Amino acid sequence: MSAKSKTAAPVSATDKIAASITQAIVERRLMPGTKLAEQKLADIYKVSRTLVRQALNQLSRDRLVTLTPARGAFVAEPSVEEAHQVFEVRTMLETAMLTRLAKTITNEQLAQLRRHLKDEAEALKITDVPGRTRLLADFHVILAQMQGNEVLAQLLTDLLSRSSLISLMYQSSHSAAESHAEHSAIVDALAARDGKAAVKLLGSHLGNVESNLRLKPRVQDLSEVLTR
Repeated sequence: MSAKSKTAAPVSATDKIAASITQAIVERRLMPGTKLAEQKLADIYKVSRTLVRQALNQLSRDRLVTLTPARGAFVAEPSVEEAHQVFEVRTMLETAMLTRLAKTITNEQLAQLRRHLKDEAEALKITDVPGRTRLLADFHVILAQMQGNEVLAQLLTDLLSRSSLISLMYQSSHSAAESHAEHSAIVDALAARDGKAAVKLLGSHLGNVESNLRLKPRVQDLSEVLTR
């Protein structure tokens, strides 16, 4: 255990509730638009509604929850424009991140990434959807953490949470296996200390994820839908 983790401040009940709800969103167990009733959450977590309200306010600031007067709290439903913006910001951040990491990455860090890829492959093999969803997102967070910049890692974590919401709403048949293969290619480029190749692969990877989202749903014909 690092000195930093030994001296870390204890996590508050509010933070634990917020983290639990965030994890459920990231793992695609909570769908966009789901109502988050305060009393029900208080019963689930065995805390007061005040603590639940504080957690929901925190998630609202992170744009994972929408608070509506007289209606309550709901899992956010990102717009198409927000989806484009999230992927645009991710591409900018992660491009700079990989360019730098290719110059500084250590053999120990490469070994850590290889272990993570093995975990991804195992989750794919046993069809662990929540597990693979979390692991595919964590790959990008691990890359950020390797920079030694906690602000960058937190920014990317927040963006990935919003990406999960977007995927819940707009995902099509995008293959998790495809993402895993793309992650493996990025690690190979980093192992070769080839920053240009890593950045090119990242751009292709994020582009594939975004292009596999149904951001422009086909307008359906009522007779086709209702006579099936």
